[in-house]
Amino acid sequence: MDIKDYSNIFTRYDLVTESPYYSIRKAANENRLIHKVIEAVILGETDRVPHAVKAALAEHDPVDIIYNGLVAAMREVSLLWDEGIYYLPQTLLASDAMLLGLKMCENELGHPVRKRGLAVTHTAEGDIHDLGQKIVNTLLRASGFEVVDLGKDVPVEEVIKAVRKYRPDILCGTAHLSTTMSAFERISARMQEERLVVPFVCGGGGGVTLSFITGFLFGIYGKDAALAPKIAEDACRGMGWEAIRRKYNG
Repeated sequence: MDIKDYSNIFTRYDLVTESPYYSIRKAANENRLIHKVIEAVILGETDRVPHAVKAALAEHDPVDIIYNGLVAAMREVSLLWDEGIYYLPQTLLASDAMLLGLKMCENELGHPVRKRGLAVTHTAEGDIHDLGQKIVNTLLRASGFEVVDLGKDVPVEEVIKAVRKYRPDILCGTAHLSTTMSAFERISARMQEERLVVPFVCGGGGGVTLSFITGFLFGIYGKDAALAPKIAEDACRGMGWEAIRRKYNG
């Protein structure tokens, strides 16, 4: 069969619905140049970001572009995720677009912009299934947090070393195998020995349950990746790990 019309081959059908464009209008900035930045980030169009940010930088302060453009856009992306309109591919594209624009603005400033807080994330020792961690990273960054991504199959001592070095607001761990989730208990024990008091948000596969995670100190069960930014916000406001556990785990 001959194809006569090739015009729809590269159509992004995830953007055919009204929702992303409604979010763009809702986050719209009265300035046309910053509006273009918002649009490029929400649609995850990394090829448009350099031009949009460069044009905005010609007339606006980098901090203005960051908070009224990039951060405003990612706030809408987080809502699209929460509403089940955006999934991982769209959210990752938007995050990449935001990080690209952020790097350009920071280069213009001459220094990194101050983040809302800092999170250290990892996938448990022995576990290479890091999809859950990638989602957590994306949502934290979308909410304005700096993320130190330790990667997958991270030894317990490497996690402790990172917590000691960065003193994060929260530590996040994912494990998708019942044979690897025991690393969380070992991390908790080492944190006690080192006197490192940090909310330790854990999630992952079926074996990672509420009763298991709340069975050791600092452990907070993250049933859904979307809880990570909310917990990070509470930690930044000074809420301790026990209060956070009561709030989210009952």
